[in-house]
Amino acid sequence: EAGMPQLDPKYWASQAFWLVLVFIILYISISKFYLPKIKSNLDNRENKIKEDLENANKFKEQSEAKIKEYGLILDKAKKEVNKILFDSKNALDKDIQNKKNLMEKEIEKEILKAQKEISELKKSSISSIQNISENITSNIIENISGDKLNESSIKAAVEEISNKNLGKYL
Repeated sequence: EAGMPQLDPKYWASQAFWLVLVFIILYISISKFYLPKIKSNLDNRENKIKEDLENANKFKEQSEAKIKEYGLILDKAKKEVNKILFDSKNALDKDIQNKKNLMEKEIEKEILKAQKEISELKKSSISSIQNISENITSNIIENISGDKLNESSIKAAVEEISNKNLGKYL
């Protein structure tokens, strides 16, 4: 009888009693205390996940709406920029054309003014040339012949030659 007492059949009834009692106490304590807490935690977790998914979908919809709104604002801004660029280009072209026209008018005025001055210089130079020609002619004749000629005859000769050649230079 030196064996293990658990295998002795006279103790099986008491062992079965304590086994059933311990299992009943464990079952009741787990089902009344621990399982409700675990179930509530699982339910809370499930509710939190559902709530987070709902919030994520709501935020996704809001972000998509904002992206569409941003796209519309961006398109509107691009149109405004294009309009401003077009308007400023047209204004710049007009301004350049106006300045070009003003410059052309000023250039034409300067050309007319220069042409007037040139024609006046030609006219005034003719009389100066005639006076110089008369003096030179008078000096040449006086040096060659030794006699002084009448200034009116020299003036008439120079005028006659000048009038013949005047058309070539004016």
